[in-house]
Amino acid sequence: MGAVTPIGHDLDQFWNGLMEGRNGVEMITSFDVSEYSTQFAAQVRDFDFSPFVDKKEERRTARFILLAVAAAAQAVAHSGLDVHAEADMVGVEIGSGIGGIEILEETANVLMTRGPSKVGPFTVPMMICDMASGMVSIKTGARGPNSCSVTACSSGANSMGNAFHTIQRGEAVAMITGGAEAAVTPLGLASFCAARSLSQRNDDPKHASRPFDLNRDGFVMGEGAGILVFEDLEHALARNATIYGEIVGFGASGDAYHITAPAPEGEGATRAMKMALKEAGIEPNKIDYINAHGTSTHLNDKNETAAIKHIFRDHAYKVAISSTKSMTGHLLGAAGAIEAVAAIKAIMHSKVPPTINYETQDPDCDLNYTPGKAIDKDLTYVMSNSFGFGGHNAVLIFKKYQ
Repeated sequence: MGAVTPIGHDLDQFWNGLMEGRNGVEMITSFDVSEYSTQFAAQVRDFDFSPFVDKKEERRTARFILLAVAAAAQAVAHSGLDVHAEADMVGVEIGSGIGGIEILEETANVLMTRGPSKVGPFTVPMMICDMASGMVSIKTGARGPNSCSVTACSSGANSMGNAFHTIQRGEAVAMITGGAEAAVTPLGLASFCAARSLSQRNDDPKHASRPFDLNRDGFVMGEGAGILVFEDLEHALARNATIYGEIVGFGASGDAYHITAPAPEGEGATRAMKMALKEAGIEPNKIDYINAHGTSTHLNDKNETAAIKHIFRDHAYKVAISSTKSMTGHLLGAAGAIEAVAAIKAIMHSKVPPTINYETQDPDCDLNYTPGKAIDKDLTYVMSNSFGFGGHNAVLIFKKYQ
């Protein structure tokens, strides 16, 4: 696994940040936000890309791609997988919801001020969402199935689910998979401000991301990448790989309801959870921890809570739940990926990450959200939820490897 996040630039830093309840939200300084209704985000600050790309390549490459390349390099090194030895059977699937939005902004400005002849040749390849997968393939030499899911905030989760099924079908022995996003830009921020999706706690940004709390007022934008190496079990055992966990279930559904609002009572999310449990072959009461989508918006948290109650019944009040977005912000298309990393690390260390900034109970959100501090808990099965604009729902289930 590899992680480049607002609370840590590698796997260990990220996990330690979660355990400490580290807060990655700060005022934006990379551009002038004085006229924005929201002026803060959770950004990856002071990251050195030089071990992964040279300066020329860095200058002409979209930030989300750079983040994916860095996290993928970490993950492949961590796995010990010799990609070149079986390149045709190692694939890549990395999701991104928005892609190279800063390239679009910069190029649109060049077009309007200097004319079409000044538009750069790298505009399209650096802007499109699939280029994270493409570049990771080029950098690692992986020549197997190569794709990208673009399903808003479910992009990373959908990509991992697709990678899982690609291996199940025998089309690859390993997949480099996850998500990457870097949309904290003038246009990205302005668009979410206009949609009234973001918290406006400019006087107190550290307490802005507060999933399930009564006084939540919107999500906090984040950026980063999470990449994992999924591998066929027999193949992993044959090379004596260290196995950190198993992926055993994936469910995906569509709300068919609204472009931004979730279906009432989390109906679509309920179906995705049900599908994942069915593929995993377990009853709901076997789930020990849920890494919730938990965005800190009024509708999402309320409806995700309702969906959990529909599926888990009495167990809903016993299962540990947390939203790590309280610390990292919402990484949009990369959220499901870094949350999958968090879920697997939770299994490995028998620890449930906390939901920070949870202070006042909402009557509609009355479950155990692990407020404030991490807790010790033996975990066998963990569920990770991701839901996105357009009514996309994706749910993954991970299991302790035994």
